[in-house]
Amino acid sequence: MDERGALYRIIEERSFRQGGEFTLASGRKSSVYFNLKPTMLDPQGARLIGLAAAETAAGLGADAVGGLAMGAVPLVAATAAMSAIANKPVPAIFIRKEAKGHGTQSQIEGLAEGEKLFGRKILVVEDVTTTGGSAMIAIEALRSAGATVTDVLTIVDRQEGAEAAFAKAGVTLHALFCKSDFADVA
Repeated sequence: MDERGALYRIIEERSFRQGGEFTLASGRKSSVYFNLKPTMLDPQGARLIGLAAAETAAGLGADAVGGLAMGAVPLVAATAAMSAIANKPVPAIFIRKEAKGHGTQSQIEGLAEGEKLFGRKILVVEDVTTTGGSAMIAIEALRSAGATVTDVLTIVDRQEGAEAAFAKAGVTLHALFCKSDFADVA
């Protein structure tokens, strides 16, 4: 089985649910639910996601990968590790929804003292994308710090408006999988 097929099977077995009613982070209700944490924290799932994200980051010429805490933290960590193994290192950062109230009071974590994002191209990653709202929080914080953000990579696109929302912000959505790959979509 190829790596994409192996990742699909892990997501299907560990992270996909259909039937019932689920409330999504966007507030929407759905009979289809993806909780990618069991996949992201599975050894093979982490490896496969990290590999795919590292390849995407390299292909897009990203200087780093980043995403909104907490969901993106395992993604960016796996991506950084797999990029090093592939000899195409891409550092990782993560963005808090708001600056922490202690220490350096940083909103963006992972930068060494004095390190800046100005002019650096950041690939934003997230586990599941619905409307794009969470990724837009990260994009706005990164752009405010001077970074260039033109691309978002998601593990699963729920196909519920994020692509259009990102396009309005000058951002292209890349998805490893879409909801329709898993669910019976009407």
